[in-house]
Amino acid sequence: MIKASPTPDPVPGAIVAMPTIEELCRSILARHHDTISVRKPAVAVPRLARILEAALDLSNRGGFQAMSLRDLSQASGLSAGGLYAYFDSKTTLLKMILAEVADLVQRVLSSPPEAVTQDAVAHLTWLIDTHLRLTEALLPWFTFAFMEAKNFPPAERRMAVDSEMLTERFFTDVIAQGIATGQFRPETSPLLPALIKPLLQEWYVKRAKYRRRGITLDSYSLEVQGVVLSACLPDGVVLAPRSIRPVIG
Repeated sequence: MIKASPTPDPVPGAIVAMPTIEELCRSILARHHDTISVRKPAVAVPRLARILEAALDLSNRGGFQAMSLRDLSQASGLSAGGLYAYFDSKTTLLKMILAEVADLVQRVLSSPPEAVTQDAVAHLTWLIDTHLRLTEALLPWFTFAFMEAKNFPPAERRMAVDSEMLTERFFTDVIAQGIATGQFRPETSPLLPALIKPLLQEWYVKRAKYRRRGITLDSYSLEVQGVVLSACLPDGVVLAPRSIRPVIG
């Protein structure tokens, strides 16, 4: 059972500002300007937000494949013609969501503060905590990408797999850095990066389970950090309870 731990001491500059729905919609508008016929951001962004929020809600409750354009029209308050001004098919809408999630993960995880990158332990724990907070901030987006992946068409399923592999590579690179600098054991399992991803997904896929147990995001993040570090720190190194940082025992 996960036990609550004290909140970790913050690393200077390590707090990441999570994107807003408006920012995501502006990004989608720029990325898909050839598909979206509405040119004025002041009009397009709020309507796109209504469409995406309705699509994610309907999909997460009943499945993306079961969602009809009529359902989406009613939920978003836009006519069918209004919807077609933003996408020409459900597959295009799917691509918009998946591409934004994949790009968001890459942008956020590839931009750690310099104070973090100088230390493999700090970098690894930052990746874990930042990923968890990103999925918490945009829960419907990540739940959709995970739960619907098995039903995606082949090309979109590949997008989802590539996004997962991208996340895994961030952890692979940091663990390799820690091994090279002597912070992590040379025999650290090469499977560890792949095993971290399910621990991160557990938070947003089964979040209700942890809410019932009174587990907070902070305590879950600390627990995952501790589990991961225990799998790669050298013998004789224990974890400081407040900061999840190595202390020579």
